Amino acid sequence: MIGLIDALIEEPVGELHDGLNRESNAELNGELDDAPNHDEQRLVEAGTYLDFLYRETARCSPPECTVRLQDAAHGPASMTVSAIDPQDLSLPPGFLAVFDRSADCGQLAVVGGAVRDLLLHRVHLDPLRGVPDLDLVVEPGPPADPADIRPAAHRLADALLAASQGEGAGAGRVSFCQFHGAYGTVELEIDGVLLDLATARRETYPAPGENPVVAYGSLQDDLSRRDFTINAMALVFTSPGPGLRLLDPHGGSADLARRQLRLLHRRSLEDDPTRIVRAARYAARLGFTLAPESLEQLQATLGRWPWADGGGGHGIEGRVPPALGTRLRMELELLLEREPWERGLACLQEWGALVLVDPALQADPHWRRRLRWARRCGLPLLPALLAGSEAAESVARRLQLPHGQQRLLAQLSRLRRALSRFETVGAEGAPDGLPATPLAWATFLERPGWSAEAVALALVSGLRPRRPLLRWWCRWRHLTSPVPAAELIAAGVPQGPALGERLRQLRGERLLRERP
Repeated sequence: MIGLIDALIEEPVGELHDGLNRESNAELNGELDDAPNHDEQRLVEAGTYLDFLYRETARCSPPECTVRLQDAAHGPASMTVSAIDPQDLSLPPGFLAVFDRSADCGQLAVVGGAVRDLLLHRVHLDPLRGVPDLDLVVEPGPPADPADIRPAAHRLADALLAASQGEGAGAGRVSFCQFHGAYGTVELEIDGVLLDLATARRETYPAPGENPVVAYGSLQDDLSRRDFTINAMALVFTSPGPGLRLLDPHGGSADLARRQLRLLHRRSLEDDPTRIVRAARYAARLGFTLAPESLEQLQATLGRWPWADGGGGHGIEGRVPPALGTRLRMELELLLEREPWERGLACLQEWGALVLVDPALQADPHWRRRLRWARRCGLPLLPALLAGSEAAESVARRLQLPHGQQRLLAQLSRLRRALSRFETVGAEGAPDGLPATPLAWATFLERPGWSAEAVALALVSGLRPRRPLLRWWCRWRHLTSPVPAAELIAAGVPQGPALGERLRQLRGERLLRERP
């Protein structure tokens, strides 16, 4: 379903030069600002089609599957779900047999997005590789050896590794395995299936936005630490028997039926404000809305947000835990790279939640056009989003963007300052005045201090004068000397600085013949 929706809202993007030239003609003729917003219309159609698909899958599904969701919505918190076959989960062959032989592991359950998507009749795949991706929680049992202090997930992973290397390799082939000691988790890939094994744990937050303090606990504890009720369900493997037991202590299946996102507890967003961006991601992907009480919690949290003080984000990095900035950046990257980002950002702005990034972006009416152009130019979307803030460099440091993206925003700031001086210094013909020819513009834009990508970012950010920036990006920067170096050498020009100077001179003459 995600692929169908993405296909509906995704704009076809051709070659950069051709695509941008078509748009540049509209821009130069003053047509772009007034053009109908076809992307928004497609987004409306996509949402309508999502509703249609949701109804159609429910209508066409086997009766027991439809009853499964309805019964879960109105029934007890724990129930046996016979309509779901464990094979639907794409678990590697022999995995459950290895777990059954691990006497020191108490319960095993599939949790998170895989359960949610299965109840929505969707296949849960890794968004980058397109292969099954499952989160499993292992509830600790009494260890067979009291001296064994390994987390339950580590013990099960060791058993899987041993079984994969034994006779017959009944547990499947383990192609990747990485242990994480801090949280008692393991990443595995078995027969092309990605598995995240976690030991059941509970979390407490020492301060708002800080990383949580983790202690091992029960499966119920593990579900209670999650973000939304639709992600706080578990399919527990029953032994003996082929069925699965749906554990739904927070009413997630009922919220699935209502198509709403509901937070688990009153301090959910205060503990981790990045869940607001996650809510926008799910709202964009699934077409869900925030439950009224969750929207109230969101607005109350934003009212206490550390940098929502109208200061534009200047000099207040120390008021926000660095780990929170990193997590916020990761959520924004997921939204921009893997979700219908226009709908997701529109939700954040509608909720007043872009102040999480910077207050200036909350009032920014141009982010949609800026990001569409950035996508066409091959620019990273997160710096393009931040480019709408005068404090973009400060926000980039707070969010701990990669150094290349921070450097890009710093170059944009230098270019913006240089262009602003053209507007205020000197009359026509003055040494510091606006470049008057394509050659003068090429000389200015190609000097050290900023990259071609910074010029493109200035262009998509609406910096003026727009026409020469656009013509340089689309045409002038691609022009070379009309006489190639090989012919110049054959004509007697020596290799080295003289050859380079002659090539620049010929290119300059060609630029002088260009239309401004």
